[in-house]
Amino acid sequence: MTQLRTVQVLGGGSAGSSAHVRSLAAGLVARGVRVTVCAPEELEHAHDFGGCGAQYVTVPRRAAPAPVAALRAACAGADVVHAHGLHAAVRAVVALGGRPVPLVVTLHTRSRATGVRGGLPRLLERRAVRAATVVLGTSSELVDRARRAGARDARLAPVALPGARFPAPGPENKARAELGAVERPLLMAAGGLEQGQGYDTLLDAAGTWRGLDPAPLVVVAGDGRERAGLQRRIDAADLPVRLLGRRDDVPELLAAADLAVLPSRWEARSVLAREALRLGVPLVATAVGGTPDLVGDAAVLVPYGDAPALSHAVLRLLADPAERRRLTAAGRAQAATWPTEDETIAHVLSVYDELAQPWCLR
Repeated sequence: MTQLRTVQVLGGGSAGSSAHVRSLAAGLVARGVRVTVCAPEELEHAHDFGGCGAQYVTVPRRAAPAPVAALRAACAGADVVHAHGLHAAVRAVVALGGRPVPLVVTLHTRSRATGVRGGLPRLLERRAVRAATVVLGTSSELVDRARRAGARDARLAPVALPGARFPAPGPENKARAELGAVERPLLMAAGGLEQGQGYDTLLDAAGTWRGLDPAPLVVVAGDGRERAGLQRRIDAADLPVRLLGRRDDVPELLAAADLAVLPSRWEARSVLAREALRLGVPLVATAVGGTPDLVGDAAVLVPYGDAPALSHAVLRLLADPAERRRLTAAGRAQAATWPTEDETIAHVLSVYDELAQPWCLR
C-alpha cells in the first residue's frame, strides 16, 4: 500500500487558518500521511510546520511566476491538494493547471470588500470553488455561499481551536495591574485592526462609558492598518481604550477580563469568541456570519455597527453579576460541544480517503 501524500497550501494565512494547518499537518503526520506545507516563510517561522514532521516548501505571498512554479513542483505526485483560503485556492488552481488531482478548498472567511472593489474577489471565489473537488466551509453561511458560487460539493467542516491552552493559575491580578484595571471593569477585544472589524463602533460605545466612575477600560490586542487612525480618535476624545499591539499572551489577558467584546462585521468561527467561551469570560458579540451558531445562547448578541446596542449590552452585563455567572457556565458548556482537534483531523482524513481511493490500490 502506498502512503497517502497531501499538500497543504496557505496564501496570506490568517492566524486562525495558519494554526489550523499546523494542527492538521501534525495530526495527519501522526496518522502516517506524508504532508507538504506550502506557505510564505513568515508563516513557517510563526508555526514551525517542519517541526511537526511535515515537509515545508517556501511559497512567497507575491504574485509572480516563481511562487506558482514552486507550488506546481510541490504538488507533483500529490494524492490530494488542500488549499486554505481564497488566495491559496486560486494559486492551487493555477498550479495544478487542470491536472486530475483532487483539490479540497477550505473557506475560513470571506472577502470584506464590497461594491466595485468586491468584484474581483467574487470572481476569484467562483473560479476557485468551481475548480475544487470539495469545498469545506467553516460556517453554514460559507457553505451556502460556495454553493451559490457554483461549488460541485460543499460541506460544513468541523474546525477545532488548535493549540488551545488554559492560562496558568492566578495571572489575573498581575495582568490587570499591568493594564491599569485593578479597580475598574476590564473589557477585551482582539484581532487585526482593519476595516470591517468594528473598532470604530467600539470606540463610539467607549465614549458613552467615559463619564462612569470607574469607567470601564477597553484593551485591544492586535495590529493593522487602522491602528494610527484609531489611536488618533482615542487621543482626541480621551477614550478609555488602550491599543496593545500584537500580544503572545492573549489567553492570559482574556482570562483577566470581565467581558470580551467582538464588534466585527463578519466572522466564521472567531478565535476570540471561542477562547472567551472556553475560559468562561462573558462575551458581547455582533450577530453576524457564523457567530450565532458558534455561541448559541452563551453570549449576548447585538447588531453590527450599533454603538448604543453594544454600549447597553456591556453596561447591563457589568451591572448584573448573576447574568455574568450564567454566561460563564453557559460558555463552558457550549465550548464542550465544539469539535476536538482529533475529530477535526479525522473528518479531513475521511474526505481525503474518499477522494483519493486510487492511491490505496497503487
